[in-house]
Amino acid sequence: MELETAALERTDAPADRPVETLDVRDLGPPEPLRQTLELLADLPNEAVLVQRNDRAPQFLYPKLDDRGYAHETVETDDAVVTAIWVADGDADVTGGTGDADATDEEGER
Repeated sequence: MELETAALERTDAPADRPVETLDVRDLGPPEPLRQTLELLADLPNEAVLVQRNDRAPQFLYPKLDDRGYAHETVETDDAVVTAIWVADGDADVTGGTGDADATDEEGER
């Protein structure tokens, strides 16, 4: 948890919100993307999700943008940590997994 906390402090994610963590380092595509989107759909809008991965989740970023989430990724020696939150004024987050069922050319969803 120290890694996530230190990485979170290096982002613009709101510090006054509850934090949920998701470690997807050991999962193969498309599971990290799928699990992240499913968890976001279940989280309250005021929560910040901290995803711990072994690489930057490039295919996740456009899906987050489409759903109204702000995100920032910090690379450390141990992991790649992405903070995901509803940006101020973006209270209408769809949060559904919708197109998460479509697999892209890299095998990620």
